[in-house]
Amino acid sequence: MILIGQYDSPFVRRVGIALTYYGLPFEHRPWSVWGNAAEIARYNPLRRVPTLVLDDGSALVETFVILDAVDELAPPPRALAPRSGAARRDVLRVAALAGGVADKAVTLLYSALGLMAAAPTWAERCRTQILESLEHLEAERAQRLSPYWFGQTLTHADIALACTYRFTCEAHPGLIARQRFPSLAAQADRCEALPEFQAVHLPLTNNLGEA
Repeated sequence: MILIGQYDSPFVRRVGIALTYYGLPFEHRPWSVWGNAAEIARYNPLRRVPTLVLDDGSALVETFVILDAVDELAPPPRALAPRSGAARRDVLRVAALAGGVADKAVTLLYSALGLMAAAPTWAERCRTQILESLEHLEAERAQRLSPYWFGQTLTHADIALACTYRFTCEAHPGLIARQRFPSLAAQADRCEALPEFQAVHLPLTNNLGEA
């Protein structure tokens, strides 16, 4: 398999961490959606990342679609989400909300870098969506005493939250006050200490994201 995209994207990083956690071999091509658009277009006409090229040559796009396919290849004891039912939907619910925060944080970064025009009211709306969504997640996480969101083992919810938290802090310094989200901060710290997270990381230095 080939994973296309830079690890400073919270979406690419989520896929890279899942592949690494599962022990699935893959080649990483750290292509930028801006500097390497032509190369990405050979696999994905949308020129978006992450893009995952499977061993049969087919290319998957969109984070949730990619992770759904990757989950089918995973060793069952290390599954990052239950196979079906309410427990699976619960993991995906948290992951989706965290992913939505990441999407807003990426879009807000694009506007700050001058890659798109943003009205002040629109930028403020993005900040509100980010903070209120994190408040919602903080309230839920604070009620859980387990080391990970849904118990003793890592899930997609934990990965999505940790990647989103780190990206948003790096992309928008000062937007997220650690004391405002202590449970999320502790959750992110716990994940970032894992070898899979440390192996799949690129400090944010420029524009990026699932675009």
